[in-house]
Amino acid sequence: MAEISFKREIESLTLSEGETFRGEGIIAVTKALLQSGVSYVGGYQGAPVGHLLDVLVEAKDEMTRLGVHVEPCMNEAAAAAMLGASINYPVRGAVTWKSIVGTNVAADALSNLASPGVKGGALIIVGEDYGEGASVIQERTHAFALKSSIWLVDPRPDIANIARLVEKSFELSEASNSPVMLELRIRACHMFGSFQTKANKPASFSAKQRIEAPAEFEYMKLAHPPVTFAQENDKFERRLPAACDFIIENQLNEIRGPATHDLGVIVQGGLFNALNSRLEAAGLSDIHGNSKLPALILNVTHPLAPKQIEAFCAGKKAVLVIEEGQPDYLEQAIGQILRKADLQTRIYGKDVLPMGGEYTQRVIGKGLAAFLRAGGEPNEALETWLSGLERHEKTVREALGAPLPARPPGLCTGCPERPVFSAMKILKNEIGPTHVAADIGCHALATFAPFDQGNSILGYGMSLASAAAVSNLQARKPVSIMGDGGFWHNGLLTGVAGAMFNRNEGVLIVMKNGYTSATGAQDVPSSAPSPDGRGGEADIERTLRGMGVASITRVRTYDIGKMIKTLRSKILSRGKGLEVIIADGECQLARQRRIRPLNAKAVADGRRVVRTRFWVDPETCTGDHSCIRLSGCPSLTLKSSEDPLRKDPVVHVNNDCVGCGVCGEVSHAAQLCPSFAQIDVVQNPSWRDRLKQRIETRIIRWLGGAALT
Repeated sequence: MAEISFKREIESLTLSEGETFRGEGIIAVTKALLQSGVSYVGGYQGAPVGHLLDVLVEAKDEMTRLGVHVEPCMNEAAAAAMLGASINYPVRGAVTWKSIVGTNVAADALSNLASPGVKGGALIIVGEDYGEGASVIQERTHAFALKSSIWLVDPRPDIANIARLVEKSFELSEASNSPVMLELRIRACHMFGSFQTKANKPASFSAKQRIEAPAEFEYMKLAHPPVTFAQENDKFERRLPAACDFIIENQLNEIRGPATHDLGVIVQGGLFNALNSRLEAAGLSDIHGNSKLPALILNVTHPLAPKQIEAFCAGKKAVLVIEEGQPDYLEQAIGQILRKADLQTRIYGKDVLPMGGEYTQRVIGKGLAAFLRAGGEPNEALETWLSGLERHEKTVREALGAPLPARPPGLCTGCPERPVFSAMKILKNEIGPTHVAADIGCHALATFAPFDQGNSILGYGMSLASAAAVSNLQARKPVSIMGDGGFWHNGLLTGVAGAMFNRNEGVLIVMKNGYTSATGAQDVPSSAPSPDGRGGEADIERTLRGMGVASITRVRTYDIGKMIKTLRSKILSRGKGLEVIIADGECQLARQRRIRPLNAKAVADGRRVVRTRFWVDPETCTGDHSCIRLSGCPSLTLKSSEDPLRKDPVVHVNNDCVGCGVCGEVSHAAQLCPSFAQIDVVQNPSWRDRLKQRIETRIIRWLGGAALT
């Protein structure tokens, strides 16, 4: 079950020769895969490329027609291992995941793939989550590409260019017998545009056209000594030169601007749009990228073709290398190429641009202005723009008198994981702090206010493993948090198996919300079966018992009182080894998507439907606001009191309340106040409902109240 339906996108995947695709970047990549004659596609969901796989899974009819095998994998390592099919057979395969974390998980398989090389085109599409809006550590895929000699494509953000480079990446892979990575930054994935399509191309070998006999055994195809030494030589003696020749012959990199000029810019393809915006503001380009300053756009950042670098830099006194992140791989490599060619072109880069961080338009504009000044061609328009920015920021600082407050993300309204962290916070006030090993997923948002819980995050499904040493260093058991997605991805083996083997003490909370919710509500093995999903309803509790875990308690997440009681007993106990709490509560967003159509149909059919809402009595609310501080629910806010004698605001429940009941549960569990009331909205009420309402109305009026009608 994906977060949204992709029916419209699926239609664009079936466009034929000469038609026009209009849509999002990641959908354009998906269409280009089908035009390239791909035989199989696998991957693991993760922003910003998660819905590439979702679209293919939903496009069952077209995949069946083409014979494309589509496989959502259990983790990135499994996806990378799928590319092993292209080592022995002339079949094109593509896999996808979020980088850099997903690439780290896939590292072993990728290294063993890159060593022998491939016969069929092998393409790895990674979502490059780098910069201010990133959700992972600040590293780049470039380092991994260099380490394993995997060619890296960083396309200029243009839909037609991205689609072209997907097809060319397969050709590059086959021409050099090497796997290719295509990195898509967040903005490239979600930008919109158009390109002229080709007909989808059925692969020579596929699920419809099977290979009759397996490949003959070739020891040279294995990444195993002693042939790995020969494979390493082959990488640099044959495959690297073949890749460089292909890059030049097929003009994968682009050159803009005049042929002769004293100054020039070499830029990563993914950064060209930001650069061009500043060039345009400086009067040195237009919106179409027709630059007046020579620019070499590196759609392929590894390998660099020395002949191309030399030709571009020859005759120039200075070149600016615009490369995001650190170390400065491109700047160092270009410098080495120029020195070996005895070219004295001066290189500017990290001396005028920051070593780390996202290269926004302001950052690039500032570096470009410094480069032009150093080159003897200062640009007045660019300098004026930068001065204006500085004046504006100074005005804002003076007006506010303080920095803008941080606005961290939070758990969704009704999230079933919120009450677990509310329970942990209430218990902390009672028994004191406990070491909490956090994990990747929705639950990682509990590290923000109001919960502020989590001592470490070391990888998806790695929370229990990260608490292994802590469990033997503290008097109190540590608590590890893990989602059901992380449990199947990595946690079962690295965490549970390791804890049982080493007889470690600890409390593991498995958030069983039914999906990998943080990446778009994709199914996991324990998801409930559905017509449009792949859930197999694998039982987490039975799996844990099969691993030897004896103490397992299943708790409905919204029952905060029971959650507190269970946590207290397990945290304070010693000598019982690993104890597990399965926090059971379906992702509220997925639940709402599931039940709303059913409720709408029931209402239309005249059947009785009850919706639950919560309400705060403004006369009873004490103004303590602990309900907000202990739950952080987005539907809870403040409003002015209706009582003119009370100055403090009272709590108010917004219309986006989904009736999960956490606010009331928190209030009762923490013994705060009785101001919360449950309201049941009944549509198509029965005669019993009408009778009950008439009786209650009369009682309220008899007591002197004003009943709602």
